[in-house]
Amino acid sequence: MSESTLWWIVAGFFVSLELLTGTFYLLMLALGALGAGLAALAGLDQSTQIVVAALLGGGAVYVWHRRLLRRGALDTEGYATTGLGSIDVGERVQVKTWDNDGTARVHYRGSEWMARFHGTHVPTAGLHRIKAIESNYLVLERL
Repeated sequence: MSESTLWWIVAGFFVSLELLTGTFYLLMLALGALGAGLAALAGLDQSTQIVVAALLGGGAVYVWHRRLLRRGALDTEGYATTGLGSIDVGERVQVKTWDNDGTARVHYRGSEWMARFHGTHVPTAGLHRIKAIESNYLVLERL
């Protein structure tokens, strides 16, 4: 099996994990693996391939994380929380832990929901209130 094939498998693994977890950072790591696969196709040695994977994947993670930090608090004034979504606004949920990307999984109405934090400080575990619903994410604020 060629080195480039191994890098394509690694990239596919990262994409598969992203589909299971919803963590966009894994797509950035897959980008690094794709770059290393292209480096392998170009005939570069293995150490150069690893450096390419680290620089592309790590650089993409860094850029994406900085973008999220610059975005700041989500604006919830423009959210469409009409219909069934509006009955959830104001309800309380317990957050056990927050992921590094600013999301969490919370148990609400008998199922697991993805949640995002609304606020200017670092999110902490504890009791939160649903501020709005964005697509299939609950937007939470700390109580």
